[in-house]
Amino acid sequence: MQLDDHPPAAIDAELSLPTAAIRLARWLSVPSDYVLRPEGHLLDLCVTPRPQASRGCYHANWGPHRFERLGDIVFVPAAHALHVHRDSDTAIPQGSIQCLLHGSYLTDWLETEVVWTDQRLLASLDIASIAIRHLLRRLASEAANPGFGSKLLSEFLIGQIVIELGRYFLAVGDVPASGGLAAWRLRLIDERLKEPGEPPGLSELAGLCRISARQLTRGFRASRGCSISEYVAHSRMETAKRLLDGDYPIKAIATAVGFSSSSNFAGAFQRATGVTPSQFRQRILKANLDGRARSG
Repeated sequence: MQLDDHPPAAIDAELSLPTAAIRLARWLSVPSDYVLRPEGHLLDLCVTPRPQASRGCYHANWGPHRFERLGDIVFVPAAHALHVHRDSDTAIPQGSIQCLLHGSYLTDWLETEVVWTDQRLLASLDIASIAIRHLLRRLASEAANPGFGSKLLSEFLIGQIVIELGRYFLAVGDVPASGGLAAWRLRLIDERLKEPGEPPGLSELAGLCRISARQLTRGFRASRGCSISEYVAHSRMETAKRLLDGDYPIKAIATAVGFSSSSNFAGAFQRATGVTPSQFRQRILKANLDGRARSG
């Protein structure tokens, strides 16, 4: 089947740099089948709901019949063509933040050639990276509302994106030891746990890692030596400790780490540490004062 390339977009904002081009693109009509053929490495964050049942296939690598689900963030490597298909023929408006990395910029930064294995191509269709999502939104803000030093700042942000992409794709090739989880799955779990609010459940983390809840439970214990629930609880308390070393109200900290009330947070914190959040904060203040006194 002969497929057309992705249709032209309306560009709401654009920023051209020596290393990359950033644009805020908008399509009023998106066909149900098209091909993405980027001139460089294309990173695309869909900022409107991705059309239902969107799938992607790298024909040259997978043949014409293997289609995999597309996530919010998709990365198409240079010299690759991605066939995108969705079941509905309804034209749905769609918007994206796109970052096109020029030439060999990715390889130059990483100082190594990324081999685009089946595993890495599959991982490119749904990059569940909180860091990359935030960096792309920051770039979009600079493109839409440029200010003093926008181009210089954007170059730094592009560098961070390249590092995050390198870590992501190089980790995909990691082989888990002793039945544990691959490094990229552990990193996704850790990134999700850093998000404020209600902690993720087992089913959400399993979906994020693209494995069953049973596989996640076994693999996580083999990798970290504890259950997921124990790790989540520990992560929440460590985040709370860091926030208590500051001026945030305890009620705000309780909300940030996913508790419905300050009293529930205080009870959980005391069970985990042996002291209340207020007592813990007082200890930090005293330690800081003692440290300043000794240094003076």
